[in-house]
Amino acid sequence: MRFSIFPKETNFFDMFDKLAAVAIEASNYFYEVTSKGIYTEEVVSKMQDIEHRGDQITHAIIDSLNKTFITPFDREDIHALANELDSIIDMLNTMVNRMRVYRITGVNNDLVEFAEVLKKSTAAVELAVKALRDTKNLMSAREHCIEINRLENVGDRMRDNILGKLFDNVTDPIYLIKWKEIIVDAETTLDICEDVANVIESILVKWA
Repeated sequence: MRFSIFPKETNFFDMFDKLAAVAIEASNYFYEVTSKGIYTEEVVSKMQDIEHRGDQITHAIIDSLNKTFITPFDREDIHALANELDSIIDMLNTMVNRMRVYRITGVNNDLVEFAEVLKKSTAAVELAVKALRDTKNLMSAREHCIEINRLENVGDRMRDNILGKLFDNVTDPIYLIKWKEIIVDAETTLDICEDVANVIESILVKWA
C-alpha cells in the first residue's frame, strides 16, 4: 500500500525530477555534438561534467533512501529507478568518449538520426517520471511508458538497418568495428530508457 504522508526532509520526487532533467541535458548535448560531428576534449569534458552531476543526484537519492523510514514507493523501486536514470547519462557519456578515443570526425547521418530518437525517448522518460507525483493522473505515466517502448522498437529496427548497410558496403574492418560498437551503444541507451519505463510500470502496478 502506498503511504500518503512523507517525511518533509526528503522529497524523492524532486530528486527524480532533477535526475531526469540531467538525462535530458545529456541527450540534448549528445544530439548537438553528433549534429556537428566534432568530438574534442572540450566536448568530452562537458559531457563528463553532466555525467558527474547525474552521479551526485543519484548518490543523494541512495543516501536519502538509507536514512528515510517512509518512502513514496518501494525502496527497491526507488533504488532501481535512480540507477536506471543514471545509466542513461552514463551511456551517453560513454558514447561521446568513445567517439573521441576512436578519432571519429565528421557528421554521420545515421548516428544523428539515432540521437534524435534518443532525445525523444529521454523526453518521454522525463514526462513519465514527473507524472509519478500526480496520483490522480497515473494514466499519463503509462502513456509515456508506452511511447518509450515504441521508440525502443524504432531503435531496434534502426540498429538492424544500419548494421546491415555497414556489413554490405564497408570493407575496412577497423571502420566496421568502430561504428558497430557506436550504433550498438546508441541502441543500448534506448534499452536503458525502456528499463526506466519498466520500473515505472512496476510502480504503477503496485499502486493499482
